[in-house]
Amino acid sequence: MNEQVARNVVLVRAIETADVGHAVLSDDDRKYATRSARELAAWQASDAKVATNQHHFLQQRAEQILKRLGERTPAFGAFYRRAPGLTGIWLALPLLAFVIGAALDRIANPHRVDLLSAPLLGIIGWNLLVYLGLLIWALVPAARKRRSGTPLLQRLSTGKVAVPRKLPAPLADGVAHYLANWSAMSEPLTRARLSRTFHLAAAGFALGAVVSLYARGLLTQYITGWESTFLDAQQVHSLLSMLFTPALIVFPFLQGFSLAEIEQLRFSTSGALPTVAGGERWVHLYGATLLLLVVAPRLLLAAIAAIQARRLKRNFPIDLDQPYYRKLADSVGAGTPAVLRVIPYSYTLDEPRDRGLWAIAAAALGGQARVQLLPPVAYGVEPKEALRDTSLNEAGITVTTVLFSLAATPEKENHGALLDHLARRVPRGVAVLLDESPLLERGGDQAGTDARVAERIALWRQFCGFHGVSSHAVNLLAPDKHALELGAGLALPELR
Repeated sequence: MNEQVARNVVLVRAIETADVGHAVLSDDDRKYATRSARELAAWQASDAKVATNQHHFLQQRAEQILKRLGERTPAFGAFYRRAPGLTGIWLALPLLAFVIGAALDRIANPHRVDLLSAPLLGIIGWNLLVYLGLLIWALVPAARKRRSGTPLLQRLSTGKVAVPRKLPAPLADGVAHYLANWSAMSEPLTRARLSRTFHLAAAGFALGAVVSLYARGLLTQYITGWESTFLDAQQVHSLLSMLFTPALIVFPFLQGFSLAEIEQLRFSTSGALPTVAGGERWVHLYGATLLLLVVAPRLLLAAIAAIQARRLKRNFPIDLDQPYYRKLADSVGAGTPAVLRVIPYSYTLDEPRDRGLWAIAAAALGGQARVQLLPPVAYGVEPKEALRDTSLNEAGITVTTVLFSLAATPEKENHGALLDHLARRVPRGVAVLLDESPLLERGGDQAGTDARVAERIALWRQFCGFHGVSSHAVNLLAPDKHALELGAGLALPELR
């Protein structure tokens, strides 16, 4: 799916996930959108003579939900119809760089061409340093470590990050979650666009300087020379020879220069200007060098970044293995059945609880979901030893969860060690299921049991949050009590 479709799908997912109480999207709204989208996807598949396409289904469903929400809440309608990010900057920055480059040499004497021009040498030197940095970034893995989620990238991805006013609370929460999710998911595309724009801006800046040199030369006679406190003619000749050699090789019609000519072009200390003609030669040499060392490479790098950005825009990567998408795919018979891998810790399930686990998997991941229940990890056993025969990065696993009994008290050296071990080795991350049924059975009908359960859930959630994993209360004997609807409680990090 393309960028716009992906944006709509991610926005709808964030809203449905946040709207747990169905305050802005009722059951009928969701069922109608699913049914209509299923029919439209089936028609599209029939016309194209292919199997039902999950992408088409998600697109149709998202469009219907967003349209309905936009009709009910005009502020939201204006929000989702606006263009994402700061689109104007992609064109404005290269144009601005061209104008600045054209005006740069106006700071110097407009009747002089300095062979050691600081602005022109600075443009060339800076770009050569950038090429060196890009080469190091490509060849050295450690150099590719980069900070993600910077404010600049967030602003470029989502534009104004403030949630629109006058939105119902669940809808406002969904929009806030969307802004955070979309900023992270679209970061590769935004980086590609930003890279393309920066390369175009660098090329425009250098091209502006070249145009300015030639434009001024049409109406002004250049006087060419050089002056330096520390460099003599021999050193200046060596420097300029090294600088202009590529242009002289690629453009053989350009005229070279000798050491004697460099000596004659030195400005005298008394301020008298040299009488040697030939300013046109140096304009051509600098113009050709800028085109060869700056404009052409930058345009090539911009083209590479543009191709990458276009590919990401047309085929925006969405992790369709997320529980939310898995359950929707199950409703149209698309995709393979989801697999919920469960690792119990010091907890053996009886038959009723095993059935409850399957019911929870179906509710969270779709009716075709399967459960892969691993042998319990014994209390006090090192996680590495307990899971040595388990492939934690096994293909086909949708969600990996750890099952704890709420009757147990969390311990850093045991429960925490298992969570840390799994978080480091499971690519998608892990989710924690907290079964409250043993604690409820222990409390029976005693007064205050519900309060103790709530306190224990809060304790476990704080503990799991400390270890960087999400936790979700369930009741395996009453699986409908804490329904993980549409994967709202089993959202995992996006794979990129």
